[in-house]
Amino acid sequence: MSERTDERLERTFDKRTATALGKLGLHTVGDLLGHYPRRYADPGALSDIGALEVGEHVTILAQVEQATVRPMRNRTGALMEVIVTDGKSRLSLTFFGKHRGSLYNHEKRLVPGAKGLFTGTVGLYRGSRQLSHPDFTLMGEESDLDSDEALLEHATKPIPIYPAAAGIPSWKIQGALRVVLDTLSDDDVPDPVPDEVRERQGLPGRAAALRSLHRPATLEEAYQARHRMRFEEAFVLQVALAQRRARTAAEDATARPPLPDGQAGILTDFDASLPFELTDGQREVGDEIATELASPRPMHRLLQGEVGSGKTVVALRAMLQVVDAGGQAALLAPTEVLAAQHARTLRALLGPLADAGTLFGAERTGTSTQVALLTGSLGAKARKEALLQAASGQAGIVIGTHALLSEQVQFADLGLVVVDEQHRFGVEQRDALRAKGRVSPHLLVMTATPIPRTVAMTVFGDLETSSLTQVPAGRAGITTVAVPAGNTRWTDRTWARVREEVDAGRRAYVVCARIHPDEDDKGTAPKESSAEGFEESSFEESSFKEAPKGSPKGSSRAATKDFDDVPEFLDAPGADAAGPADRPPLRAVLEVVEELRSRPELAGVEIGVLHGQLPPDQKETAMARFATGEAPVLVSTTVVEVGVDVPEATAMVIFDADRFGISQLHQLRGRVGRGTDPGLCLLVSDAEPGTPAYARLEAMTQTTDGFKLANLDLELRSEGDVLGAAQSGRASSLRLLRVVKDAGLIEEARTAAADVVRASPDLSEFPELAKAIRAQLDEEQEEFLERA
Repeated sequence: MSERTDERLERTFDKRTATALGKLGLHTVGDLLGHYPRRYADPGALSDIGALEVGEHVTILAQVEQATVRPMRNRTGALMEVIVTDGKSRLSLTFFGKHRGSLYNHEKRLVPGAKGLFTGTVGLYRGSRQLSHPDFTLMGEESDLDSDEALLEHATKPIPIYPAAAGIPSWKIQGALRVVLDTLSDDDVPDPVPDEVRERQGLPGRAAALRSLHRPATLEEAYQARHRMRFEEAFVLQVALAQRRARTAAEDATARPPLPDGQAGILTDFDASLPFELTDGQREVGDEIATELASPRPMHRLLQGEVGSGKTVVALRAMLQVVDAGGQAALLAPTEVLAAQHARTLRALLGPLADAGTLFGAERTGTSTQVALLTGSLGAKARKEALLQAASGQAGIVIGTHALLSEQVQFADLGLVVVDEQHRFGVEQRDALRAKGRVSPHLLVMTATPIPRTVAMTVFGDLETSSLTQVPAGRAGITTVAVPAGNTRWTDRTWARVREEVDAGRRAYVVCARIHPDEDDKGTAPKESSAEGFEESSFEESSFKEAPKGSPKGSSRAATKDFDDVPEFLDAPGADAAGPADRPPLRAVLEVVEELRSRPELAGVEIGVLHGQLPPDQKETAMARFATGEAPVLVSTTVVEVGVDVPEATAMVIFDADRFGISQLHQLRGRVGRGTDPGLCLLVSDAEPGTPAYARLEAMTQTTDGFKLANLDLELRSEGDVLGAAQSGRASSLRLLRVVKDAGLIEEARTAAADVVRASPDLSEFPELAKAIRAQLDEEQEEFLERA
């Protein structure tokens, strides 16, 4: 970046303006130039007031229809109500004053026929939408515009509407940008896109694009500039990922080829013992993985699959190929519940093949191994035994949580790292485990969240991608129904249906968003899922509590925390139809379990409890009682979201379903209907028709296709949420790029990026591009993009 774009705003503006801009995270000239318009208003066309949503911070272009001032009814002071219109719908603006005279300036300016920009947060009063004390500027008033040229620009050219905040409305941001752009030269704006790439794509220079973006003469000019900046965002990211792919391709790995035909091994014995046929997709993906494992270059592959598509079997077959070749495999899971589930599942699938070194071991020790489980809560004796099995090579497969990252954990010959639920881990944690190999081990990353191709290219761009879309034969379907929370008749029927499933010998989950009813739920996820509230495993060795070396600031907690109970909240109160005061509190596990124990429909039914604050042995007991049917109803947090496999579970009731994202609802729903009996998912919600939350629930009731839901999820979310900004708490560097709609542009950027990295792997020939990557994608940001 040049010195000009690094210049602090305090040097360009007065302290009041600089402070106001700072509230938007804008501290330098470069920050301000990168604060792009959200949209453009046509001076000759009014905004669509009917489309405004309660809770939204808006800037609208509207015309005053009427204005009245009257004394306050119940206290001293005066109230001015202004009705503005777009010609079809009306919106109320309210202003309060100590007396009528204090509103005189507004009364003089806001006269019928006046047209202006109004900004504020849409509220609801007696069923009608309103803006309370909005900021405004009127067309034709020079007081808010600093010159005749600015007035002409405001009256005849597209008006950029910026993301704004109280105290710094959109037109003031526009004015600040005008000051900067008037003195900005091309040399002040280094261009990270190389000349030949820009010429091939037919793109303007960066300085010209910024001028057109912030001060367009026409809408077409603004859209062309936006296209240019979208390409830049995609290109910079794709170059960073292309460099990562190039570095990986240059690493050495130990080839782990399959055994020759006819030679007995644990993989062939396992395949022969399977009681079912692999799907075509499992075979195809398995062949891809087997080929890459046989290479002396490390495999880097993302395996994504529909819920219940059989990813575990594919991963296990890859692990067994490595074991056959004399190596070991490590499986990293985000929670102790999931790690223990994986250990049970793999041991059950392997049968006697997992009994090496025991009285029940297979006759040929070459065709058996051991599966070790290593988590932070293990007792000293069990941990010592697991550590010894890993270090000696006796355990060909080692499963664990973040405890695997401890310096105490050593492997005899780590050949494959399998990471389950990639979005729960940072690249630093992933690489800390890979560093335990003598050379780079192969890497297989699994996710049960279907990822559209453009997202995979954008977020997992350093990984090759395989997809499993088929569900194994014999699985029954799942019916999903939205249940209105306030309808007593529907609620009674919900618990009657749960009782019917229990009486038939089946199981039912009841999912709540928080544990304790007294936790705060005003606009954020519950405390347990906040950064400070993650469950901490009770590690006994202090070394287990250290973050892996090189962990970025802010991510060290990932070395010791299980990612249990982390609802994927998308909507703060007010984002949909209801404001904070209108939205009932979230249902909590400890509240709901007592309620269900008193319901007549569930009389005599044992009800279990599971959440992230329980000690590990109690979690294990709760899952075991649920699996055996001793407690056939389990009230839980989202700790059951991934990996938990109880074939007898056929029903799930999700409270406050409108507060979860589509992908998490789909994951939760995937816990039922995993056997031969059909599944039932009941989404309890108070969402109102016409809101985004209601649209998510409606989509869930219409399809169980995870890939369709994933695309819809992207359409309903903001791009920042797609890349994980909501979960991480950091802003995404992608401000304009739309990972679904800009698929073609991302493809072009990926191709151009590969060409640039081939020509100059270290980017020494493209210093401005290298600077842009360092500025936008530092180590912490790269880690963020990987775990999104």
